Amino acid sequence: MPTYLIIGNIFSLLSAICIAISVIKKSKKGFMYWQIGDTFFGIIANIALYAYAALVISIICFIRNILSYKDKLSINITYILLFLSVAVGLYANNRGIIGLLPIIASASYTICIYITKNEQQMRYALVCNMLLWFVHNFYVQAYPSAVANIVLCLWTSIQIFKNRN
Repeated sequence: MPTYLIIGNIFSLLSAICIAISVIKKSKKGFMYWQIGDTFFGIIANIALYAYAALVISIICFIRNILSYKDKLSINITYILLFLSVAVGLYANNRGIIGLLPIIASASYTICIYITKNEQQMRYALVCNMLLWFVHNFYVQAYPSAVANIVLCLWTSIQIFKNRN
């Protein structure tokens, strides 16, 4: 296995661990704290895997997650991050249609993070986000993250069901 795949998958695994922890958190602040770790390790994984659109999206998501964690995500900042996600993500895309998936996932999740404070609604958005990232991660061979995406879709769905009752 090439070195870049090994490095990419190590950081992909660390990213997956952080996103897994985030799902079980009860507060938005706890949820966002672990998603900061997820995006940090995702940045390194995407560098190693030469997934440039995903790299750009991960950097923007890292910024978004920090701002959301600190309750500093305003409507103007949300618009700027959405614009950057789409514009820079499209420019950096080196994976064709697969490279569009992180852009779509990020844009929709950014909107959700801004408009809701409800953890349950964030879990719904996370499931959709994870499905898009699963396809991308599988394609770029970030296997730990791809497996984690599917497991977390199932886990988050269980959490949604448990919290509904």
